[in-house]
Amino acid sequence: MKPEIRPLQADREFFTPEQCHIIEVSNSPDDPEVSIARARVEPGVTTHWHRLADTTERYVVLEGRGRVEIGELSPADVGPGDVVLIPPMCRQRITNTGDRDLVFLAICTPRFRQAAYESLE
Repeated sequence: MKPEIRPLQADREFFTPEQCHIIEVSNSPDDPEVSIARARVEPGVTTHWHRLADTTERYVVLEGRGRVEIGELSPADVGPGDVVLIPPMCRQRITNTGDRDLVFLAICTPRFRQAAYESLE
């Protein structure tokens, strides 16, 4: 890895089949240990059940309110500053329970790769 500054490229946001908007903030083969994505879920939307193989994911909630479901834990309400830890192969989804966008960072170790994603819908 070399020193680098990666400005947020908001115009690169894309909508996923999982029902959320994503900006890949940092996801590169030259930094394989971690990836960071900004996720945005619209009010009233629940993302699809899914899990990641060989990848630990963390949500860091930045804005809005949601209800997260992970593994066999009871659903839990989350808001700004909350961190959600999701081990590999643990099913997950999140619902925006507020009246504005739910925005969070999805931090994956090692970095997110599409081949690790498994839809459970």
